[in-house]
Amino acid sequence: MAKEGADMTEETQFMIDTNPGKEPEHVESSGDAKEMRAVVLAGFGGLNKLRVTKKAMPEPHDGEVKIRVKACGLNFLDLMVRQGSIDNPPKLPIVPGFECSGIVESVGENTAGFEIGDRVMAFVNYNAWAEVVCTPADFVYKMPEEMSFAEAAAFSLNFVAAYMMLFEVANLREGMSVLVHSAGGGVGQAVAQLCSTVPNVTVFGIASCSKHAAIRDSVTHLFDRNVDYMQEVQKISPEGVDIVLDCLCGENTAKGLTLLRPLGTYILYGASNMVTGETKSFFSFAKSWWQVEKVNPIKLYEENKVIAGFSLLNLLFKHGKCNLVKSVMDKLLCLFDQKKIKPVVDSLWALEEVKEAMQRIHDRGNVGKLILDVEKSPTPLMASDSTETSEAGEEEEEPEGDNDSKERMPFIH
Repeated sequence: MAKEGADMTEETQFMIDTNPGKEPEHVESSGDAKEMRAVVLAGFGGLNKLRVTKKAMPEPHDGEVKIRVKACGLNFLDLMVRQGSIDNPPKLPIVPGFECSGIVESVGENTAGFEIGDRVMAFVNYNAWAEVVCTPADFVYKMPEEMSFAEAAAFSLNFVAAYMMLFEVANLREGMSVLVHSAGGGVGQAVAQLCSTVPNVTVFGIASCSKHAAIRDSVTHLFDRNVDYMQEVQKISPEGVDIVLDCLCGENTAKGLTLLRPLGTYILYGASNMVTGETKSFFSFAKSWWQVEKVNPIKLYEENKVIAGFSLLNLLFKHGKCNLVKSVMDKLLCLFDQKKIKPVVDSLWALEEVKEAMQRIHDRGNVGKLILDVEKSPTPLMASDSTETSEAGEEEEEPEGDNDSKERMPFIH
């Protein structure tokens, strides 16, 4: 039976989630019960490659959980997928998205641990931006009763990645120092909160000036990304820092390695500097690659420095480390229950507003996580911009970069 107690929180005031305990079997009474709304990426390129359309509703296979989606996370990686700027890009058309939260609607054969009505959050190997998803039970986690669906969609990828980089890769301990780029983003804010659970950890945050007022209290020292932060960090800590978390790549790689003190760890977990325009730029890609210092293992040996890479999605979907991720999730949920960590939600967007949401991430305007709220109604100005056309999402090409004239939705602060 469905679980009770899915109380609304302050962040769910914009979400239509008043009766999560209702049995999902009633949904199938309508004539279009086997179809669902989904965001479809029809081709690599700009925002005009995205459309909301109807697709066949998936059914769970053995070991899978079928989830009626309430909220989906939107990450910078999704922009790179849209542009085709990642290694091994997916076959198109495809439904983007890697994380969601919702209610269990059914389970496949040989699926244990979940019942219809369970409130869950999940990792998905694409296909998250839809009304219904199916994913292996190993990638599904039960939500705490006090966590909203928006918070859950902002929790899994950001906090698991932040925790594993800090504690599994870099071995964060009392008295150490951490430099984190994009400190105002979802991962950056998760890093700051997790660092606060360890005594006497100094956090150097790098972020756009426009975000400083909102995140100043979350880090020890805060610097503008457009200034010489290396010099500022060295003034405060001449010996350098213990951990550098870099999601930018390019010229920041050499700066990060220079700032490391002996036995320090530099971790690359993204390459957002490769994204400069709305579409893929071979110039930006080449510039970022050229600016990456060619690592000399002998130099690392002489300076006692560690360089590492981290991809949570590859860890899950390619390397099969779902048990390790599950153990990390258990630790994080304990910290959430103890009110030591809490996801930061920047704003909620309807599926039809996905282009505006992506533009906000591209502009680096978000503080925390952007969420696609599946049940949210779009504003009239945006609804016509992402309407369905065909299952493949094919449509007449629009001029790119036309979003500046459109009114944005109010944000959650």
